[in-house]
Amino acid sequence: MRAIAFLAIMPAVAFTVNPSRAQDAAAGEKVFTKCKVCHVADKDQNKVGPSLNGVIGRTAGTHPDFTYSTAMIEAGKSGVKWDEPTLTTYLHDPKAMVKGTKMAFPGLKNDQDIANVIAYLKQFSK
Repeated sequence: MRAIAFLAIMPAVAFTVNPSRAQDAAAGEKVFTKCKVCHVADKDQNKVGPSLNGVIGRTAGTHPDFTYSTAMIEAGKSGVKWDEPTLTTYLHDPKAMVKGTKMAFPGLKNDQDIANVIAYLKQFSK
Protein backbone atom coordinates (compact mmCIF):
# COMPACT_ATOMS: atom_id res chain seq x y z
CA MET A 1 0.00 0.00 0.00
CA ARG A 2 2.81 2.44 0.87
CA ALA A 3 4.51 1.62 -2.41
CA ILE A 4 1.31 2.51 -4.25
CA ALA A 5 1.04 5.79 -2.34
CA PHE A 6 4.66 6.59 -3.14
CA LEU A 7 4.21 5.81 -6.82
CA ALA A 8 1.09 7.96 -6.88
CA ILE A 9 3.03 11.07 -5.80
CA MET A 10 6.05 10.52 -8.05
CA PRO A 11 4.46 12.21 -11.11
CA ALA A 12 4.50 15.42 -9.08
CA VAL A 13 8.28 15.17 -9.10
CA ALA A 14 8.31 15.88 -12.83
CA PHE A 15 6.92 19.30 -12.07
CA THR A 16 9.19 19.88 -9.07
CA VAL A 17 12.58 18.82 -10.39
CA ASN A 18 13.92 21.23 -12.94
CA PRO A 19 17.17 19.95 -14.42
CA SER A 20 18.06 23.44 -15.60
CA ARG A 21 17.84 24.79 -12.03
CA ALA A 22 21.35 25.81 -11.00
CA GLN A 23 22.61 23.97 -7.96
CA ASP A 24 24.93 25.70 -5.51
CA ALA A 25 26.62 23.42 -2.98
CA ALA A 26 27.89 26.35 -0.89
CA ALA A 27 24.35 27.71 -0.59
CA GLY A 28 23.19 24.15 0.15
CA GLU A 29 25.63 23.92 3.04
CA LYS A 30 23.99 26.99 4.58
CA VAL A 31 20.51 25.49 4.16
CA PHE A 32 21.82 22.20 5.58
CA THR A 33 22.33 23.93 8.95
CA LYS A 34 18.60 23.24 9.45
CA CYS A 35 19.36 19.53 9.01
CA LYS A 36 22.50 19.41 11.20
CA VAL A 37 20.46 19.10 14.37
CA CYS A 38 19.78 15.49 13.38
CA HIS A 39 22.11 14.63 10.46
CA VAL A 40 25.71 14.84 9.30
CA ALA A 41 26.86 14.58 5.71
CA ASP A 42 30.63 14.91 5.91
CA LYS A 43 31.10 11.87 8.17
CA ASP A 44 29.60 8.42 8.32
CA GLN A 45 28.17 8.98 11.79
CA ASN A 46 24.56 8.57 12.83
CA LYS A 47 22.96 11.14 15.11
CA VAL A 48 19.24 11.44 15.86
CA GLY A 49 18.86 10.80 12.13
CA PRO A 50 21.02 8.62 9.90
CA SER A 51 24.26 9.86 8.38
CA LEU A 52 23.68 11.38 4.96
CA ASN A 53 27.23 10.59 3.88
CA GLY A 54 26.81 8.59 0.68
CA VAL A 55 23.04 9.06 0.64
CA ILE A 56 22.76 9.60 -3.13
CA GLY A 57 22.04 6.17 -4.60
CA ARG A 58 21.33 4.54 -1.23
CA THR A 59 18.18 2.49 -0.73
CA ALA A 60 15.88 4.12 1.82
CA GLY A 61 16.06 2.70 5.33
CA THR A 62 19.34 0.83 4.90
CA HIS A 63 22.13 2.84 6.55
CA PRO A 64 23.91 0.50 8.97
CA ASP A 65 23.49 0.88 12.72
CA PHE A 66 20.49 3.21 12.49
CA THR A 67 17.05 2.26 13.78
CA TYR A 68 14.60 3.32 11.08
CA SER A 69 10.84 3.49 11.30
CA THR A 70 8.97 0.55 9.84
CA ALA A 71 7.61 2.96 7.22
CA MET A 72 11.11 3.91 6.01
CA ILE A 73 12.24 0.28 5.91
CA GLU A 74 9.14 -0.60 3.88
CA ALA A 75 9.81 2.33 1.53
CA GLY A 76 13.25 0.89 0.84
CA LYS A 77 11.85 -2.60 0.33
CA SER A 78 9.37 -1.16 -2.18
CA GLY A 79 12.27 0.26 -4.21
CA VAL A 80 12.79 3.80 -2.93
CA LYS A 81 16.35 4.93 -3.66
CA TRP A 82 17.64 8.36 -2.75
CA ASP A 83 18.26 10.02 -6.09
CA GLU A 84 17.66 13.65 -7.00
CA PRO A 85 13.94 13.36 -7.87
CA THR A 86 13.16 11.22 -4.83
CA LEU A 87 15.09 13.49 -2.46
CA THR A 88 13.32 16.50 -3.94
CA THR A 89 9.92 14.98 -3.20
CA TYR A 90 10.97 13.85 0.27
CA LEU A 91 12.55 17.16 1.25
CA HIS A 92 9.39 19.03 0.24
CA ASP A 93 7.25 17.04 2.67
CA PRO A 94 8.82 13.98 4.34
CA LYS A 95 5.64 12.82 6.09
CA ALA A 96 3.61 12.97 2.88
CA MET A 97 6.08 10.79 1.00
CA VAL A 98 6.79 8.28 3.78
CA LYS A 99 3.78 8.16 6.06
CA GLY A 100 5.01 7.00 9.44
CA THR A 101 8.56 8.34 9.11
CA LYS A 102 10.22 9.33 12.38
CA MET A 103 11.61 12.48 10.77
CA ALA A 104 10.02 15.44 12.54
CA PHE A 105 11.27 18.10 10.10
CA PRO A 106 8.32 19.52 8.11
CA GLY A 107 10.31 19.95 4.90
CA LEU A 108 11.79 22.71 2.78
CA LYS A 109 9.33 24.73 0.76
CA ASN A 110 11.79 26.56 -1.50
CA ASP A 111 12.73 24.58 -4.63
CA GLN A 112 16.09 26.33 -4.93
CA ASP A 113 16.96 25.48 -1.31
CA ILE A 114 16.19 21.84 -2.04
CA ALA A 115 18.30 21.84 -5.21
CA ASN A 116 21.16 23.42 -3.28
CA VAL A 117 20.95 20.94 -0.39
CA ILE A 118 21.05 18.08 -2.90
CA ALA A 119 24.14 19.66 -4.52
CA TYR A 120 25.71 19.81 -1.07
CA LEU A 121 24.88 16.15 -0.37
CA LYS A 122 26.28 15.08 -3.74
CA GLN A 123 29.75 16.14 -2.56
CA PHE A 124 29.62 13.37 0.04
CA SER A 125 28.09 10.71 -2.20
CA LYS A 126 30.89 9.97 -4.63
